[in-house]
Amino acid sequence: MLTKKQRELLLYIHEHMSGDDVAPSFEEMKDALGLKSKSGIHRLITGLVERGYLERLPHRARALAIKKLPEGFHGIAADRGRPSSPASQNATAPAVSQAANQNIMEIPVYGKIAAGTPIEAIQNEGSNVFVAQDMMGAGEHYALIVEGDSMVKAGIHDSDTVIIKRCDTAENGAIIVALVDGQEATLKRLRRAGSKIVLEPENDSYEPQILEPERVQIQGRLVSLMRSYH
Repeated sequence: MLTKKQRELLLYIHEHMSGDDVAPSFEEMKDALGLKSKSGIHRLITGLVERGYLERLPHRARALAIKKLPEGFHGIAADRGRPSSPASQNATAPAVSQAANQNIMEIPVYGKIAAGTPIEAIQNEGSNVFVAQDMMGAGEHYALIVEGDSMVKAGIHDSDTVIIKRCDTAENGAIIVALVDGQEATLKRLRRAGSKIVLEPENDSYEPQILEPERVQIQGRLVSLMRSYH
C-alpha cells in the first residue's frame, strides 16, 4: 500500500513519461511534489522500487521504468511534453480520485502507536494511506504505525499499519487504541474485570495494565491491518 507522496510521485512520473520517454529529473520531481530537497525524492523512489512499482534501468541517466500503477487507477490525461507543476498536480487530484475505483478510500495516518510500553499521545503526521473500503466498513477511520511487539500473538508486528475505526466504546475482547491519563496511547486488548479496565497484551513477556475506568479513554478499535514485505 502506497503513501500519499509515493502515489503522487508515481502518477507524476507516469504523466510525464506519457509525453516523453525520459523520466523527469529529480529537480522536476521535487518541484512537482513541493518538497524542499531531492533527498526526499530518493527515498520515495527507493520505496516505489522496493514495492515493485518502479524499476531502475542500469547504465542510463534518469532511467526509470514503471512496472505497475496503483490499484484502481485507470489513467489521467497528460499535458504531453510538459512537466506538471504543484498547481497542476492539485488540479489533477480530483480527476485521479474520480477515475480510481470507488472501493479505494484515502485515510490519514495519525502517527505511531506503541504495542508495548505506552508512548506519548499520537500526533497527526500529515500523511495518508489508500485502503480498500471492504477492509474497513462504515464509519470514520484512521491509520497508525505499530511500534513494539506486545501484540504479536494477535498477529500484529512492529512496523505494521493498523486501520482503526474511531469510537469511544468497545466490546470486551476488542483490540483498541487506549489513551491513558490523557497522555499515553497504546494498542491493547480490552478486558473488563469488575470495576477495573484491563489493557491486555498479546505477548507473555508483558504484564497487563489494570486501571480505573476514568484513566482510560477509548479512541478507536482495530478493524484491519496492512503489512509491507521488503
